[in-house]
Amino acid sequence: MKESLIPDMYTLRIEPLDVRLSVCKVSDYSGIDPEQPFVFTGCTDEEKSLVCPTALVPENAFSREDGWRAFRICGQLDFSLTGILAKISKKLADAGIGIFALSTYNTDYILIKEENYARALELLCSDGFDKEPLC
Repeated sequence: MKESLIPDMYTLRIEPLDVRLSVCKVSDYSGIDPEQPFVFTGCTDEEKSLVCPTALVPENAFSREDGWRAFRICGQLDFSLTGILAKISKKLADAGIGIFALSTYNTDYILIKEENYARALELLCSDGFDKEPLC
């Protein structure tokens, strides 16, 4: 019997997002409006990273990779719910599809390169996720 990615008590849906994204390194965040949708920043002691719509990549991005698409796991994921992101990433890794994962307080976002996006959605939908145009 095929093991499902979905815990018995949850029905999870993925929402394909209609936005093209870029993953960047920036010197600072002055060139980006953090109030725009799908702008994610990350700062460590070694770098400042930015994920944003490709049309919003600031001039001070000194390294960037375009061509990312995303979907979100619909609904608020309880912090006690474990393993969803790991199971998604394993399913996609087994198919040779790399991911870039982002999490917010409420949910997770999975970024996949454009050329693998449709195949990734197909794989996940065949393994128990429902694909919804809107959550």
